[in-house]
Amino acid sequence: MERINAKIGDIYSVIIDNNKKKYFQLIAFDLTQLNSDVIRAFKSSYHVDENPDKERIINDEIDFYVHCVVKLGLKMNIWEKIGNIAEIGDVKDILFRDTNDYGSNVGEKSIEISTNWYVWHINDKAFTRVGKLEGENQKAYIGIVINPLGILELFKGFKYPVEYPSYK
Repeated sequence: MERINAKIGDIYSVIIDNNKKKYFQLIAFDLTQLNSDVIRAFKSSYHVDENPDKERIINDEIDFYVHCVVKLGLKMNIWEKIGNIAEIGDVKDILFRDTNDYGSNVGEKSIEISTNWYVWHINDKAFTRVGKLEGENQKAYIGIVINPLGILELFKGFKYPVEYPSYK
């Protein structure tokens, strides 16, 4: 069995439906979030038969940043590697958010709006507790590690995870 290696700069295509695909790029490994992969997903979609060049792909508008396990998506055949390019953008200002209000016990209602947030940048040594999410912190991306099927849902434009709390 071939060993799967995921490297910074790798670009992947994701089939969204019978006619469309989108792309993402592995841009970092976040030691502060389970040493997970951080990807940047690009907004444009392409016909499944179209193969844009890598420069065109990475110069597209960013749709979202998210933590995931790239190798797992490869093993599940949810995406495939199409190449690598060194340009990964500026990762130092990407901000993530999370709350301990995510999840609930069986029979309990999920918290819909949290005022118990913390934020961090990739490989921050400490998370910053901010309580209510205000100002620039509202632009932070959800920082939990999302499974490949969840990444596919995000690419399709759906909220994932469905029960993740809002800030307003």
